[in-house]
Amino acid sequence: PEQGFEIPPPAKTRISYRSRNECLVGTDFHLDGSSSSLTDSGYPRIVKSWKRGTPLSEAVTVFEVQQSDIAANMYSYHDRGYVHEFQLRSITFYTSQYFYRALTAEGITSVTADEETVPFREVPIPEDAELGTFANTALVTLRSDLTVDDGKKTFKAGSLVVLPMPELMEGNWTNAVAMFEPTPSRSLSSSTETKDYIILKILEDVCTKLEFWKYCAETQSWSKQVGSDDGGGGSIPVGQDVSVSSHCRNSETDNTLWLWRDGYLVPDTLEIATAEDCCKSTEFIKAKPAMFNADGLIVEQHFATSLDGTRIPYFVMREKNLEMDGSNAVLLDAYGGFEISLLPGYSAGVGAGWLERGGIKVIANIRGGGEYGPTWHQAALKAKRYKCFEDIEAVAQALIESGLTSREKLACIGGSNGGLLVGNLITRPIASSLFGAAVCQVPLLDMKRYNKLLAGASWMGEYGNPDTDDWKFLRNHSPYHLLRHDILGKPEMDENGKLRDPTESTNPDWKCPKTLFTTSTRDDRVHPGHARKMVASLLEEAGEEKAPTVLYWENTEGGHGGAADNAQRAHMWALTYNFLAQALGLESS
Repeated sequence: PEQGFEIPPPAKTRISYRSRNECLVGTDFHLDGSSSSLTDSGYPRIVKSWKRGTPLSEAVTVFEVQQSDIAANMYSYHDRGYVHEFQLRSITFYTSQYFYRALTAEGITSVTADEETVPFREVPIPEDAELGTFANTALVTLRSDLTVDDGKKTFKAGSLVVLPMPELMEGNWTNAVAMFEPTPSRSLSSSTETKDYIILKILEDVCTKLEFWKYCAETQSWSKQVGSDDGGGGSIPVGQDVSVSSHCRNSETDNTLWLWRDGYLVPDTLEIATAEDCCKSTEFIKAKPAMFNADGLIVEQHFATSLDGTRIPYFVMREKNLEMDGSNAVLLDAYGGFEISLLPGYSAGVGAGWLERGGIKVIANIRGGGEYGPTWHQAALKAKRYKCFEDIEAVAQALIESGLTSREKLACIGGSNGGLLVGNLITRPIASSLFGAAVCQVPLLDMKRYNKLLAGASWMGEYGNPDTDDWKFLRNHSPYHLLRHDILGKPEMDENGKLRDPTESTNPDWKCPKTLFTTSTRDDRVHPGHARKMVASLLEEAGEEKAPTVLYWENTEGGHGGAADNAQRAHMWALTYNFLAQALGLESS
């Protein structure tokens, strides 16, 4: 549009309004390849000030980061009478530098970013911390322990620390307090803001509670509200979840909240509530219809003991009166990476495609995720990646030992980072003997080259850099290398690029579980080459004797989700559940 903002070529883009007539934009400014405005990870490296009614070519650079960084971002917003402007340099997936300046409502509308004379100053917080605001209060979320005030005060990793923004900028933590501090069983999942409240979503052994904190503008202080941690109108049953969000895009308008409830067997329900009574009284608005028959089904939570003694929680969706004789078809799902928590949620696909057919679904909250905060994630980071594999093996063994299932009736499933997990499960000596089938979706599998493909460079903070000494531990959980070189004994390149001699198999009795691989030609995050080369090795090098059932489906559309629309998504999941039903003997054909 002549008086609007338009970016015709598709590219990874970040854009936000700074004022009515100015946008801050990061995109691929040089589509002709003349220079790089994207980082090695493929995200915007440069942010520009773009004025209404002008072509993008006239936008002025206001911030840029290094080529090896993950991304650059710059953003401004009004917050309860204050105006904040930040520049964010994302160095790795978990480390950043924040730069800050305080502006006025009049100033941000009258002076563009490229002409603003108020300087940015670096925010003195740890690089692995995250920063937000509420009015003139800084909200600092920690991923590692932080000691301040000359060693007098220490905040634990996983804490949410609040203090006045001007004091933070001066490095003064005297008035800093922990709004949330983790325990071995409690972690902070997320937070939501209203006019006068911050609502914390807290996980207690992966069960949700809501905690309400009220802000006093006069004293710039916070008070926890009495009776605010019972989950919003009552305790939350096992296998269910509750979340809140501001009912208005401008969260400082009032204290009204949308309250969402759902669970593994409970369809999404929307209610309206208020933070002023800690969501004790709610008004029903709408609910999804049930998408599958949940009569007779129950959800249980159990804990398995991993190899090092760590308790690993997992949820089981099953028929209430089934026989514990090892004959039940069980699908075990996990992720274990990037501090992502697998929380209860309603899935029509799981219900109609698996539970209604008599299958059992298990969700394992293994290390590498965020269910117990950053320490739970860091416990399986880089060289410690094997911990999440040991965790899933422990859950699988617990399922078998309980009589719920058996090796022939147990399958594992995972996508993306979860695909890396599944790739290891079908190649590790213990895990490959625990599963009768596997589904490996949009997976990472070649950990030697993952950082050279698409967005792979951005994940080196999670996995490590294979071009350094990190390859010594990455090699131990690179499924492609475990298969070709350890199991099949194929020659491997040495550090000088020369082929070594073939070796003896480290697991001559290995047999691949029945496996379905799915990916997408148009995946812009995990390259489909990972799945393609793994399947080629299984079919052509392992052969039918070692890998009797290996199936492959590649959609030509769909990105990282593997499907471009609901019809394709339904087709993909129908393939998946039909494969599993046949592989585990739930259905004969």
